[in-house]
Amino acid sequence: MNPSTISLSKYPDVKEVYNNLDKLINQPVRPVERDKMQAYLEYFNTNCPKSKEMIRTAMNFIPGGVQHNLAFNYPFPLVFTKAEGAYLYDLDGNKYIDFIRAGGPAVLGSNNPVVRGKAIEVLNECGPSTGLFHEYELKIAEFICGHIPSVEQFRMLGSGTEGVMASIRVARLATGKKKIIKVGGAYHGWSDQMVYGMRIPGTGRFDAHGIPRSCSRHTQEVFPNDLKALERKLRWNKIRGGTAAVILEPVGPESGTRPVDFEYNKKVSELCKKHGALLIFDEVVTAFRMGLSGAQGYYNVMPDLTVFGKVVAGGYPSAGGLGGKKEYMSYLAAGLQGAKKRAMVGGTMAANPLSSAAGYYTLLEIEKTDACAKAWRAGDRLTQGLQKRIGKYNLPFVAYNQGSICHLETSATMFVKIDLKRPWTLPGALKEIKARKHMMEEMGAAFMAEGIVTVAGSRMYTSAAHTDEIIDDALARFDRVLQNIETAK
Repeated sequence: MNPSTISLSKYPDVKEVYNNLDKLINQPVRPVERDKMQAYLEYFNTNCPKSKEMIRTAMNFIPGGVQHNLAFNYPFPLVFTKAEGAYLYDLDGNKYIDFIRAGGPAVLGSNNPVVRGKAIEVLNECGPSTGLFHEYELKIAEFICGHIPSVEQFRMLGSGTEGVMASIRVARLATGKKKIIKVGGAYHGWSDQMVYGMRIPGTGRFDAHGIPRSCSRHTQEVFPNDLKALERKLRWNKIRGGTAAVILEPVGPESGTRPVDFEYNKKVSELCKKHGALLIFDEVVTAFRMGLSGAQGYYNVMPDLTVFGKVVAGGYPSAGGLGGKKEYMSYLAAGLQGAKKRAMVGGTMAANPLSSAAGYYTLLEIEKTDACAKAWRAGDRLTQGLQKRIGKYNLPFVAYNQGSICHLETSATMFVKIDLKRPWTLPGALKEIKARKHMMEEMGAAFMAEGIVTVAGSRMYTSAAHTDEIIDDALARFDRVLQNIETAK
């Protein structure tokens, strides 16, 4: 697919984005003015007492009080009871513009009535799961294979984490090699071998608490956009048995928080072919969000394996899977067929009738309504509006987007440099991260108090439900926060 066929105003100038982020990280934090921030925090006590009480009770029974990382909001998590179109409603009846989109899958908008109706039909007919084959497993696999360029076969699993685990096992079986190279800073799920170089490139096992060192001895990382470092790693691995695969998020680590050059994926693909490694695209976020052909269609790059999640079940549970060429996917053949060694995968609830049907009808509706293009246009409008307001108030903040995945960096928390080779610098870096993380939490709280739900105050997913009027309403709300940022000292 040619980039011009998708409704993106232009691909972000990656060099300019990084230059602006460098400027931001080299400045002191610029939070919301203290008196205004106090007023925002008071919003939660005054307007959200039922949420506060429920979370207080939940903390007695649930570690931290919530079950999902995205729900950890400052000063306390809100309890949401209704999702519809572009909006969320909390336990106290407050209404919010939703840019969290359940973490990304709600490209159509939340709780789409067509998909909901089909899901109810399946529940009425056979219930959510039988443990046996259902026709919607075939329907969704046919749709995915017919739209994602590199996918000849698809195996549905329970989550993106499981898809990544399966992709690595398949790559090792197919190549007979062990080393896995990831682009540092990316999140590829929480399996033992992938908790490595997370959030901030170069940090290796920094977050690998409770994970034996042996689990990641074949996991390596390189910095995004550094093709020379990747080729050096591939060459060095040849001496030690070779590289099974390179895995990356095609828009860049953390859903494009660290964006990559437009030609980066193509050049990585060439290096993989040159050195006999498979290329794995983690399209958990980008598949059916960037377009019906995924990020690989947009960048015109054919990976060997593609990891799915998020949209593949339309926001319903058990959203995950792996797709690729038949020669590789044959290692995931279920049952007793085939004499070759197989990668052990499973999941009682994987490809259940409810999730398969919800995913299938979600994809049909996305295609029918041109939802990806609508979401892209909403992302452009949101980002351009944020950029204008950043300029209007002469702020050092950075806004950019890759279609419907939008970023607003106000504290650049994940851009603090951690150098594990110079451990004496670690206390200072951690102190800086703590200060910037708290500012990011405050920004998220300020946005929430203005009626905007974001991912940690720094990332937003747009959808087909975000009309021009809703985006403009959101921009007016963002403006009320941005006009109250502390002046430079």
